[in-house]
Amino acid sequence: MKLPPLSLYVHMPWCVRKCPYCDFNSHSAGDGAPTKRYIDALLADLDREVASAGDRSIETIFLGGGTPSLFAPDEVARLLDGVTERFKVSADAEITMEANPGTVECAAPAGYRDAGVNRLSIGAQSFDDDALQKLGRIHSSDDIRRAVAEARAAGFDNLNIDLMHCLPGQTVAAACADLRSAAELGPTHLSWYQLTLEPNTVFHARPPEGLPDEDTAWVIQDAGAELLCSLGYEQYEVSAWAREGRRCRHNVNYWLFGDYLAVGAGAHGKISSPRGVARYRKPANPLQYMLAMEQGDEAGAREQLSSDDLTFEFMLNALRLSGGFRETDFVERTGLSDVHLAAAMRRPVEKGLIERDEHAIWCPTDLGRRFLNDLQAEFLRDS
Repeated sequence: MKLPPLSLYVHMPWCVRKCPYCDFNSHSAGDGAPTKRYIDALLADLDREVASAGDRSIETIFLGGGTPSLFAPDEVARLLDGVTERFKVSADAEITMEANPGTVECAAPAGYRDAGVNRLSIGAQSFDDDALQKLGRIHSSDDIRRAVAEARAAGFDNLNIDLMHCLPGQTVAAACADLRSAAELGPTHLSWYQLTLEPNTVFHARPPEGLPDEDTAWVIQDAGAELLCSLGYEQYEVSAWAREGRRCRHNVNYWLFGDYLAVGAGAHGKISSPRGVARYRKPANPLQYMLAMEQGDEAGAREQLSSDDLTFEFMLNALRLSGGFRETDFVERTGLSDVHLAAAMRRPVEKGLIERDEHAIWCPTDLGRRFLNDLQAEFLRDS
């Protein structure tokens, strides 16, 4: 098997307050998170990951959360210095950090830039202050604009803004107004995704009133897509839009089934080797995670993926890409044959959900894009 590109994901699990829609492994900071102790644990975790990297360089690094910008710039610098001390890191590596636009968290973007972060992802979610309140966000629309201005002044020229649509009471016009407000700030990338009621969240237990129905959601999605295209953004994934040359390289590596090392509480990793492809996960509870790192305990047992698992997980990711995937991508990233792929594709093709062009590129049809979950489910072992 040809080894794919390698990324690094770092999970930083604390937020000022947990949002009612969030199902990520995030925890309220309370009186303050033990950030120094956590950075120490991350560095110990990185020591364990060195062998998995082998001779490969790390092409992208993503600091996700939680709210990574709760960590001070000098702590982020210590972390990134620790990465470069332990691994080969490409000279042009994309290094992303998520940040919330509240005044507490986003106070020192210049410090993060000096620490080595070269791409900032700002969790705006909406420019409608009433909608932000319903979402449980702690910032205002003015805070978003201020955060972007500070990031620009700090030298960030690669900037993503996260937005959600289908918010409680949101109309098509309101959703498009959010996109226009974001575009006016000139981000190189927009992540625009639908609010969903995930299990084990407050919104799942107590759904907010006024959520758009399925037909309205589809109209919002179509109207927003048309607007974003007119504003010069290209859709390259279900919820990702970028200026030319500004796709998120880290996420593209995920979607094309690349490899990624994982450190931090609850972080998930995937590594390929001559033996096949394995996934692993670190302890989710931050305290348990830090204790495991401090005591040298085994953390994150690996699970070797079967051919059925490989097929489903590849499709779960690659089918999100607007341009589909090359047949050679599947063969190289899974170690499975083109014959295996053809057999897996037989039923989705018959249902009109996916098609192959003359260049051996597989891409969902319009029907497959509209019913993407159904298309992905075709590759489940029991389907």
